[in-house]
Amino acid sequence: MLKEKLNKYTIILASGSPRRQQFFKEMDVDFTIQLKEIEEIYPKNLKSEEITNYLSELKASAFENLTKNDLLITSDTIVWHEEKALGKPKDYEDAFKMLSSMSGKTHQVITSVSFKTSEKIETIHEVTKVTFKELTASEINYYLDNYKPFDKAGSYGIQEWIGLIAITKIEGSYSNVVGLPVEKVYTKLLSYA
Repeated sequence: MLKEKLNKYTIILASGSPRRQQFFKEMDVDFTIQLKEIEEIYPKNLKSEEITNYLSELKASAFENLTKNDLLITSDTIVWHEEKALGKPKDYEDAFKMLSSMSGKTHQVITSVSFKTSEKIETIHEVTKVTFKELTASEINYYLDNYKPFDKAGSYGIQEWIGLIAITKIEGSYSNVVGLPVEKVYTKLLSYA
């Protein structure tokens, strides 16, 4: 459905995430992938969705020469927990610390998605609350050893083993926790049709 509606655009997805790419395929969107390296550094005074909005727009700003038919999509996801942003872990120890800190508690998964044309940029965001049961050290180690979630914000993938055994409650968009608030993105893409 979206493919026909957006056929006047060349859609550029600036994401190396296989999960995001899969969501776009499942939405039936034709897209190309273009990646630009940027340093994901944000002002320290930013909180929660201010961080993801800033980083998503920073990624979009790396693409300067868009034609009038280009629609660029960038995004960023963090886990927001105890007033701190948890991005991708630095190493095993960092991942262990993150998962331990979320054990038995509720955290937020925040994703921002930016849509940039030659004329403007628009950014949307989604917040999902996720509650973990109390995790044992051996459960965390098992997960890290077998699933190696070192490319994921907050050191976990909801679609993996830990999502099945540890999550007691989700409030909001499931796909957002995987990495893209699909319903909101779909609705936004329709506005370009």
